[in-house]
Amino acid sequence: MRSFLPVVAKQLFRDIQKTYEETSQIPDDLLIALKFVFGPCALQALDLVDQRSVTCLSSPSGRKAFQVMGGSGRLYTCFVSCHYCPCPAFAYTVLRRNEGPLCKHILAVYLCQAMGVTQQESVSDQQMTMLLSGTADS
Repeated sequence: MRSFLPVVAKQLFRDIQKTYEETSQIPDDLLIALKFVFGPCALQALDLVDQRSVTCLSSPSGRKAFQVMGGSGRLYTCFVSCHYCPCPAFAYTVLRRNEGPLCKHILAVYLCQAMGVTQQESVSDQQMTMLLSGTADS
């Protein structure tokens, strides 16, 4: 599967993962790098991580989707495998204006995965199908 992230971003997540596993912290130099690579959404994504706003939904068939509770209280279903978030910022900033590689919700998913702090929830294959088709209640 092709990756949607630049090599520098993937390396940054690996560095965050390694350091966080060892120290349970992200040092200032990696926080600065995060801000440099991802811009203003980095701080907002870190806030979502601190609030434990990211949940990985997984089904018995192996499908995964991530739900992120946004700052406004809205629940966004993000698909990291195809690099998509239904939030207005993703549509405008990422897709339309091409001002960044991702929104704060997808960045929060990547950070939670790197830090190992993603909430986990199992759902049935039927629930996942409804979620993927957009017919599930959020």
